[in-house]
Amino acid sequence: MAEFMTGLKRTDYCGELRLSDAGREVTVCGWVQRARDLGQLIFIDLRDRTGVVQLAFNDTTDRDVFDKAFSCRGEFVLAAKGVVCERSAKNSDIPTGDIEVVVNDLRILSKAQTPPFEIVDDTNTNEELRLKYRYLDLRRRPLLNNLMLRSKIAKTARDYFAENGFIEIETPMMIKSTPEGARDYLVPSRIHNGKFYALPQSPQIYKQLLMLSGFDRYIQLARCFRDEDLRADRQPEFTQIDMELSFVDVDDILEINEGFFKRLFKDVMNIDLPVPFERMSYTDAVNNYGSDKPDIRFDMKIKDISDLVKDCGFGVFTSAINSGGSVRAIVAKNAASVYTRKEIDKLTEYAKGIGAKGLAYVRWVDSPNASFKKFMTDEELSAIYERLGAEKGDVILIVADKNSTVLSTLGALRLVVAKRLNIIPDGFKFLWIVDFPFFEKDEETGEWVAMHHPFTMPKEECVQYLDSDPSKVIAKAFDLTLNGVELSSGSMRITDYELQQQMFRALKLTDEEIEAKFGFLVEAYKYGAPPHGGMGIGLDRVVMLMCGADNLRDVTAFPKVQNASELMSACPSPVDQESLDALGIQLREKSAD
Repeated sequence: MAEFMTGLKRTDYCGELRLSDAGREVTVCGWVQRARDLGQLIFIDLRDRTGVVQLAFNDTTDRDVFDKAFSCRGEFVLAAKGVVCERSAKNSDIPTGDIEVVVNDLRILSKAQTPPFEIVDDTNTNEELRLKYRYLDLRRRPLLNNLMLRSKIAKTARDYFAENGFIEIETPMMIKSTPEGARDYLVPSRIHNGKFYALPQSPQIYKQLLMLSGFDRYIQLARCFRDEDLRADRQPEFTQIDMELSFVDVDDILEINEGFFKRLFKDVMNIDLPVPFERMSYTDAVNNYGSDKPDIRFDMKIKDISDLVKDCGFGVFTSAINSGGSVRAIVAKNAASVYTRKEIDKLTEYAKGIGAKGLAYVRWVDSPNASFKKFMTDEELSAIYERLGAEKGDVILIVADKNSTVLSTLGALRLVVAKRLNIIPDGFKFLWIVDFPFFEKDEETGEWVAMHHPFTMPKEECVQYLDSDPSKVIAKAFDLTLNGVELSSGSMRITDYELQQQMFRALKLTDEEIEAKFGFLVEAYKYGAPPHGGMGIGLDRVVMLMCGADNLRDVTAFPKVQNASELMSACPSPVDQESLDALGIQLREKSAD
């Protein structure tokens, strides 16, 4: 039977004891990492959230305590009282390796069955099993450290923004469903039968209303929810460092956030980030890197060679250009020894898998070997090599198609090739993406839709094009990226009632739709709105990058897997008929389509 901690109150954490504590009596608590029986001596490595310390037991001092130690197994929970002593055989691999606690009183607080996998830092246990027993997986040092770092990042955020005049305000978790770009998670109302709340994709409307209310600077570590397909850097529920500021413009918001990241990296990682961060227009990012969140730690820019090949004899190139598309290329420097013909064939299949029709290439070993050489003159080929700066040892990858396909394919290939060549340097490279188009065309309907949201302020000089040419409208919107990962998105907001109505009309929203979806916000604009803007920083992604983790599951305490289920608690799960009846919900089989 487990013993209570009567008379034993923890005085120290395991991982914080040092040689300077020698001679002091301490009480430590934690889990048994491992036990070693050497006959007359027993050593137990006791683990808590701070680290591991060695407990020492001698059968000549206290037989009762020694017998208890003999019975201990992995993951037993103990309280141990003893004297800190210098170790005769020191362990330089752990911070507490100079000392041990010679135990004179031991309590077994809880016994443990053999866990389904060994609790060690480096584990080969498959992730599905570890997620099923997540509470055990979280005992492992890498995950425990990640979550402790997450806590430190959250504290730094609160401290920094409080010091800069921000007020922390909680916004509702059950809100009105409004269009935000992804599907809402819906919550049925028992009292208002047949009606639904939505879980917020962001606190967007509420934080704008707080600016209209006069709070001036708002901050919240906000829980957000999106019903969309998952991937390594996406979970259905996530946390934003969400903010809104009044009486500012774009530069003010960017500056306050550069200050935050400079403070964060200094406090948490002792890294002195250079500020201001580089800025790049959306158009330049997409044209040069094939992405609106480019990793600029390495070069390999996309270059347009359409003018050089528009009259060549290669139909793949000419047909793409004649159809309004383009021919563009990237150069992988010194890659010919790595990218054999077989390896390039694999890249071709990859390119086809993400939408391209194929992949043309030049592999330059002793002389340039172009896959399309027979269709072009030597002069045309030389012009391509000169434009691209290609030379012996390089590999050129070329895609011809509509512009969106060409750019997205080469943007993806750029990352794949850089990783394969191991040319991406370590470090942290922040980048602001600015001057986003306000509108983008829906490929299915052909209608113009807001790239961010309909409350984004357009640049003043672009307002004249709202009705005549939406493609020319540039938004006062900005994203912050880090090493090719989008960390945040933000914008200045429309505060003029008439301009907001004009924007709704440009998006072809009827008066009835405007009233149903945004009526309360539109009404608020009539009563004096300060100029304001804001952004939301993805806390989970910041933690993932600062930890060097591969995916968000490693920095989330209880994550969902790809099908949006949580393996430990087996949710989502069915509910009883009585609960469904109370909500007026009747289940039916989902149709095949």
